[in-house]
Amino acid sequence: MIGSEAVPLPGVSPAVLILVVLALGFAVLNGYNDSGSMVATVISTGACGARRALILAATANFIGPFLVGGAVTATISNSIVYPNAITLASLGATLLAAIAWNIFATSLGIPTSSSQALLGGLIGGGVAAGGFGVIQLRGALILLLALGAAPFLAGILGWLALRLTFWLVRGASPKINRSFRNGQLVTSVLLAISHGSSDVSKTVGILVLILGRAGLLRGTSVPIWIVFLASLTMSGAIALGGWRVIRTLGARIYKLRPVHGFLSQSIAAALVFGATLIGGPVSMGQIATSTLIGVGASERLSKVHWQTARRLALAWLFTLPVTAAIAFVLYQLTRFVFTG
Repeated sequence: MIGSEAVPLPGVSPAVLILVVLALGFAVLNGYNDSGSMVATVISTGACGARRALILAATANFIGPFLVGGAVTATISNSIVYPNAITLASLGATLLAAIAWNIFATSLGIPTSSSQALLGGLIGGGVAAGGFGVIQLRGALILLLALGAAPFLAGILGWLALRLTFWLVRGASPKINRSFRNGQLVTSVLLAISHGSSDVSKTVGILVLILGRAGLLRGTSVPIWIVFLASLTMSGAIALGGWRVIRTLGARIYKLRPVHGFLSQSIAAALVFGATLIGGPVSMGQIATSTLIGVGASERLSKVHWQTARRLALAWLFTLPVTAAIAFVLYQLTRFVFTG
């Protein structure tokens, strides 16, 4: 819920300011990486120019968290590590681990999972600070299952969607590609809105943890300025465009046509919106990529560059354990920097 009170900024310690900057830095890298999932198909198929596509995505992403997303914020801040066990030092380790992983993945052109990075960081930092007892096993397991199942569901739906679409448009003239191309502009905007509702809310959840642990928030609702700041930061990064990820999704999985982009974006947007409504912080990058692979494989298995798909899957598989390990190690440093 939006509207909680916060104490004035003069009461903020340097340690808290550093953590806020790290949280916003995470938002920048998250948006920069995920921009590829939002615009790669519309650019690749010629539905929209690169600069216009990025501006549309950034604007739609900014709107997203103001429409829906509070449930994801609550999940991040309350359902993984017991809130009273979270320390500023463990949050510092969490953010540094997630940032390090996002930099690594983006440099390789891999659409990463910010949800898994945050979950891994929170678990690793939490265990380092207070032992395994600080982990809410039920909440963490549910999130793990959701994050693991979402890409498979996205791929299956993508496969089925193309088969159904080809059956529905059988006998249609090639002019139907124009409809799919124009439709991509709509689905791209919807996908960006869903990204804002989900991923901006993850950053909001971390900021709530930081400010709450520092005693700077009162009440249970979230101040509108936190949502605005996180949304603006991430949207600015999206406008820049993560070009290595854009090239991976737009050209290195298979040669895209408008129907592929339209279907993959439609399904991804629906899945992310659905998960956001129930508080599931799923990975839009994983879902959008898996849907794209499912659509391509449905047309012809050999159409997909499976070596690229395997590389992406391996990166996703290692995201959580690697970020948990990094956060666990980094806590040994952050506990000397951050107190409380």
